[in-house]
Amino acid sequence: MDTSGPAAFVNGEILKMFVGRRVRTVVQAQREEGGLLFGQSTDGHQLTIKGASGAPMSHYVEIIGIAEPNQAIRAEVCTDFGENFDPAPFNGLCKLANGQMKDLFL
Repeated sequence: MDTSGPAAFVNGEILKMFVGRRVRTVVQAQREEGGLLFGQSTDGHQLTIKGASGAPMSHYVEIIGIAEPNQAIRAEVCTDFGENFDPAPFNGLCKLANGQMKDLFL
């Protein structure tokens, strides 16, 4: 496991605390327009993903990239998780990884 550039687990609410840093999140793809993917985070926020074209609509997609202002991420890696993904556990993980259990995460 490469730990030289860890990605923080974030949901839409937590994303704004990591602008300029590497993050990891999951969005449900809603639409694609002009090279941008618009998706809903696991906590219901609308995120803009730059460089993540080709994701099937309504599929859940894991995004690893650099957090930017205005609820945006510049994607480095995108992984299609399909339609059968429960967002609640991932959202809970984000809260734990940035709250009471943050010492367990890189």
